[in-house]
Amino acid sequence: MFSRTEQTFVDLSVAGVCVFQTFDLLMNRRSFVTTLATATLAAGAGSTLPSASAETGIGQPLARVLPRGIRAGSTVGIVCPASAASSGDIADFVSLCREWDVRVKLGKNVSRRNGYLSAPDQDRASEFMGFIEDPEVDAVICARGGYGVMRILPMLDFTAIRQAGKIIMGFSDITALLIAAQQLSGVVTFHGPVASSSFDQFTVQSLQEVLLPDTSTPLTSFSNPRLTVISGGTAQGRLTGGNLALVVSTLGTKFEIDTTDAILFLEEVNEEPFRVDRMLTQMWLAGKLQSAKAIALGNFRDCEARGTSISGPSLSLQQVFEQRLASLGIPVVYGLPFGHVKSKMTLPLGVNAELNATERTFRVLEQAVV
Repeated sequence: MFSRTEQTFVDLSVAGVCVFQTFDLLMNRRSFVTTLATATLAAGAGSTLPSASAETGIGQPLARVLPRGIRAGSTVGIVCPASAASSGDIADFVSLCREWDVRVKLGKNVSRRNGYLSAPDQDRASEFMGFIEDPEVDAVICARGGYGVMRILPMLDFTAIRQAGKIIMGFSDITALLIAAQQLSGVVTFHGPVASSSFDQFTVQSLQEVLLPDTSTPLTSFSNPRLTVISGGTAQGRLTGGNLALVVSTLGTKFEIDTTDAILFLEEVNEEPFRVDRMLTQMWLAGKLQSAKAIALGNFRDCEARGTSISGPSLSLQQVFEQRLASLGIPVVYGLPFGHVKSKMTLPLGVNAELNATERTFRVLEQAVV
């Protein structure tokens, strides 16, 4: 009855929707992942991480691939490439999919837990690549961030990701996956809600503007007179960025961010000003800030000082931004709604956008899906 990849469909009845859970019991199609996992286990704890395939074209510019947008009848796969999430955590997202007449397919690692990870590295990599290669799945949405994506990056097949051309979406720890997939496959990826996010009107509207292939829907734009201008001016460029800590953590690796002529967007949560300062300084020392055309900062939730700093009274977060970014001579604003906030924009990595810091406006200039 089943092919080489056996699938068992389970009616989870989450939010009144029949959700299908996939169990990949035979991974012969993904033999490179299986072989990689076996070799890693055999080598022991002292072994080094495997390198990415030469076929990925690391360091080579790739033609941009627009993924197929979500339509009525599409199937969205929910995966856990980082930390764990339960079926209850994703109930709001499943309800939204029902409203859009979109089917949901759960990965086998949803509701699993392995310490601060959802599952062992090879299982998370296999789950993600299985959904990328599954012809029934039209988009891959991460269940939550947390931690763990960086550990599986060397196990991913970026050639297969390019060939599949699917939506990949998430934020926080998922930043490392979004940047790597966009740069090494050329496919536009999406910094937006995870499946365990809340979905208020603002968040849903932004999702519709970005993910639904309706030319009558306006492109994403945002304007707020309360945005803080760090440095004025207007610039256009390719969108890239995400969580500051994850962006910094990949510097010096094959998966580091390319900010050349980019509109760089950054967000963070629960970091003291001196830590934000340290991470921005590291990006400056690596030349990543100077090569950007503009910088769009999110709300940086809970990042103000909670008392005295490491050696006395702390700088405010705004002072850190002014001291680290104003001298770059490019447009910089602070306070855009993306990342670790309830009401969030979905930002497509790899398409062109414009930041007008003087007028406190941001807008995406191109369709991100077909």
